[in-house]
Parts: sequence; C-alpha cells; structure tokens
Amino acid sequence: MESFLSEAQDLFNFTQHVRRDLHRHPELGFHEVRTAAIIAKELNELGFEIRTSVAETGVVGLMKGKESAPVVLVRFDMDALPILEETDVSYASVNNGVMHACGHDGHVAIGLTLAKILNNRRQELNGTVKFVFQPAEEGLGGAKRMVDDGVLEDPKPDVCFALHLWNEQSVGWLGISEGPVMSASDEFRIRVIGKGGHAAAPHYSIDPVLASAQVINTLQSIVARNVPPLDSAVVTVTGVHGGEAFNVIPPEVNLNGTIRTFDPAVRDQILIRFRELVTGVAKSTCGPASIPRSSGF
Repeated sequence: MESFLSEAQDLFNFTQHVRRDLHRHPELGFHEVRTAAIIAKELNELGFEIRTSVAETGVVGLMKGKESAPVVLVRFDMDALPILEETDVSYASVNNGVMHACGHDGHVAIGLTLAKILNNRRQELNGTVKFVFQPAEEGLGGAKRMVDDGVLEDPKPDVCFALHLWNEQSVGWLGISEGPVMSASDEFRIRVIGKGGHAAAPHYSIDPVLASAQVINTLQSIVARNVPPLDSAVVTVTGVHGGEAFNVIPPEVNLNGTIRTFDPAVRDQILIRFRELVTGVAKSTCGPASIPRSSGF
C-alpha cells in the first residue's frame, strides 16, 4: 500500500495539472469533446486498447495484464454542471455558466493517474482492467447510454469500482463502505395549471401559486409517512417558477426537484405516492397538474 501511495505522490503534479486544466475548461453532459480527447490521448500513450465515442463522448480503455481474466472495471465521470463559477482561483472556468462543481474534473484526473500507476505494474497483473470514462452523469442518463452501447460486454467485468470526491471530509480521508453509498437519483418536473387573473380579484382566477405551495408541503409527507423509518429516501423541491408581475396571478407554476433512494422497492412506492399526491392536491385546490414523461415517472 505504501508503494502505491508513494507512486501516487510522485504523480501529484500530473494529477493536479489534469484536474486544474479540466476545471478551467468544463463541458456539459454529452458535450465533453475536449475532455474525451485528453483522456484518449493519455490512454493511447500508455498503449491501452481504446474505444471512443461510447454514448457520444465516453471513452473506454483496456489494460491487459498477464491473463485476460478476471476483468475489473473502474469508472470515472466527466461532465460539469450548468453553474456560474464565482471563485478567484487561477484555474477558474473560462466557459461562462459551466463549472465542475461536483468534482468530476478530479475524478478524471484520478482515473488517469491510476492508469499510469497500474500500467507501470502491468506485468504483475493477472487480469484486465477496463477504464470507463462516462459522460453525462448529471441527470442525463450517461450510464445507461454506455450500457446500451455495450460497455459491460467484450469483455464483461467481474467486478466494478467507482469513486466520488467528498468535500465535507478533510484532505487525505478515504472512505470505503459495504453496501450502497450513492443513491439512485430521479429528476421530477411538475406543471401546475390554473387560471391567471388580477391579484386584487383572486376570486376570478384559479391560483396555481397557492396550489403549488400545498403540493410542496404535501410532498414532504412522503418520506415522513410512507417510507419505513429504517429506510432512506429524500424528496426535495429545488425550483419554483411562475409569474413575473407583482399584481398578476400567473396561469401556471412549474416545479422541479429530485428524489433519492437506495432500495428499488422504496423508489417504486415513492413514485406511486408522488403522482397520487401531486395530482390529488392540485385537483382539489386548483386544477390539473402534469408530470412530464421525461421526468422518469
């Protein structure tokens, strides 16, 4: 273990350079063209078998040891977020409105560093390491697209590993846990439809703002009253959009947010209850509410 740590420390300048370069040039999901080119170049220089354009911008590299099996898959995500960076660091994003706020720049840097370390020990490996650099992790379904493109075949992995940076922990901390660590993520969008009108005469309108407020409050009861206490789940509304003028009731309000679960059965239960509550509350207070199919419901 100390030898691997020493090798990683020797490559620190490389790791830092890659991470800061990617941080300066972040790319959104399925648009990681520059990032993918850097990954492909590094893996090619190591003599890996490379497959590019997997799920549009994904990269897969095979490092074969003395034997073809077992196959160990290691996966790293690449995409940034549509967030404006407000820092004064020298390597701040030059792509306005796009930022590596979730650490995927670090993930790629770690992945390429690991590729260098293991490549130096290739003759010691009794198996194959499959490096997978995944696009569009941030809610765009990049993992599924890679699976559809055959990333789990030819060769089929025997075991898979992934990692994620964790800002809440101190530098040097490493966490390994048995069982689930990162939850499944669902995105939802709700359109609450009412009837616009003048704020001074609300009785002539059907107020979707009031209905949306009740929808938001009621959704909090799902985890509190429908999920078993020993299970984990999150239902969070992160956006409320409706109306522009201070004296006009808008005709509709749009809500968006996320659901996080670990257990598929709990997820199924939440999605059923979610739809029941949204449509029921909206109908009783305002009018119809639609949940677009693209939300995963």
